[in-house]
Amino acid sequence: MPHSLTISSSDIIHSLKLSCQIPDVVEAIASQSIITEAAQEAGITVTPEELQQEGDDLRFAKKLVKAKDTWTWLEKHHLSVNEFEELAYNNILSQKLANHLFSTQLEKHFYEHQLDYVAAVTYEVVFEDRDLALELFYALEEGEINFPEIARLYIPEPELRRAYGYQGLRYRKDFRPEIAAAVFAAAPPEALKPITTPKGVHLIWVEEVIQPQLDEQLRQKIITESFSDWLKQQINAMKIVTQIDSDANVRSHEELLDMSFTKNK
Repeated sequence: MPHSLTISSSDIIHSLKLSCQIPDVVEAIASQSIITEAAQEAGITVTPEELQQEGDDLRFAKKLVKAKDTWTWLEKHHLSVNEFEELAYNNILSQKLANHLFSTQLEKHFYEHQLDYVAAVTYEVVFEDRDLALELFYALEEGEINFPEIARLYIPEPELRRAYGYQGLRYRKDFRPEIAAAVFAAAPPEALKPITTPKGVHLIWVEEVIQPQLDEQLRQKIITESFSDWLKQQINAMKIVTQIDSDANVRSHEELLDMSFTKNK
């Protein structure tokens, strides 16, 4: 077994290709190009004070308390100090552009899509047997058993069982349509009559339905989602040419189809 290994840039690119990560890298590069150009057109700038604050926030998020911790982290990620500043700069630019594009549309968007931001806290157990799920549902209604007991008995995954099937706080779009309709019509706390989907038979306890308020957290969520959708639209409209392989190694789409057809004969 070798005691040392030298990895080149071409090795890294080759690994990214084999792990099918190149499209994600290309999208990230295209996104940053779009953000930079749009920010310039909008006259958005970054001040030294903002850059310093973002750098501090990044170090805090990465738990880089000491200078030594920062240097170790930079070496691990092959970043120079200038590249770390570039990372902070790009973060600020993205945030400021997102706010510039969508902050004035927040209230309009919120009221037009208010139902999308209604949230629910639920617990869930999925069964294969509908009769068993119905039997337990009626037992719940009669007070013969409680939901945590059902979760302990019928959830096979240890972590989910320990959390009694807790699904967290989820928005309407996070549920399948047939489940969302029942969840958001419930009067919590309430068990829903079992719902059958391709995944199985869902026995759901609705703990709470939370009506949306346009607080700071939701404001940032709306801006982030709107900005993400906008970026995807810009990328889809852009012609992107990637120059990774040499001409000798590039095969046309037609050649690849011919190869596949030949192998399948």
